Amino acid sequence: MNEAVPLAAFGVLMVRPGVLIVATPLFGGAFVPPPVRVALTAILGLILVPLVQVPPNLPPLGLAVMVAGEAVVGLALALAVHALIGAAEFAGHVVGFQIGLSYAAIVDPQSGVRNNLIASLYGTLATITFFGINGHLALIRTLVQSYTTLPPGHWGAQDAIAGSVTQLLGIVFVLGTQLSMPVIIALLLVELVMGLVSRAAPALNLMVIGFPVRLSVGLLVLAFGIHVVPEAVARHAPSVLAAAWRLVGAVR
Repeated sequence: MNEAVPLAAFGVLMVRPGVLIVATPLFGGAFVPPPVRVALTAILGLILVPLVQVPPNLPPLGLAVMVAGEAVVGLALALAVHALIGAAEFAGHVVGFQIGLSYAAIVDPQSGVRNNLIASLYGTLATITFFGINGHLALIRTLVQSYTTLPPGHWGAQDAIAGSVTQLLGIVFVLGTQLSMPVIIALLLVELVMGLVSRAAPALNLMVIGFPVRLSVGLLVLAFGIHVVPEAVARHAPSVLAAAWRLVGAVR
């Protein structure tokens, strides 16, 4: 029976990083082979063995509660990365809808859902940027530090958890609006000009020429402003990780 205690402790230490790896689009996307995810989880679990003390000789119910708590903490950390990349995809959805590419939807290999082309582009840029600024290393450091703040077996929902989740979800709309605003403003001006033209020359069939004009202007603004996406993602990444840390503290 005592021989199974180290194995059970190792299994508990694999839950938090395992859920984080599976739930984040960085490591758990469809493009990551399952053996790679399992290997990453095992490696992180082995690293944590000498650093984290797992309460021994727990009853089955206590062990189940501990595993559930570890999964909740892993999901809390993964939510931060989802908020950052989801904000970029949200901006891409808005831009694609405004340009008229909402019908050109494809299955995104990263998330497995149907996204339009611009949403897939923005999401891919956000993912590459997060890797480029070593956000994955910062996420792993946050994971290791979470064991100091919240050891295995010590967790519970606090009142601050609702505010932390709201703050993370707010980043999705704030960053998404900022990224899509140049195209929205440009197309709003196009609509105003087309409205004035229709009043001055009612014989013009703006229903026919309106779509290619909006598409051309939208793609032109997108081409000149696409560099804003990596800059905005890199600027908001520290605040997102800080919000994830506060969310972990709220689970305590």
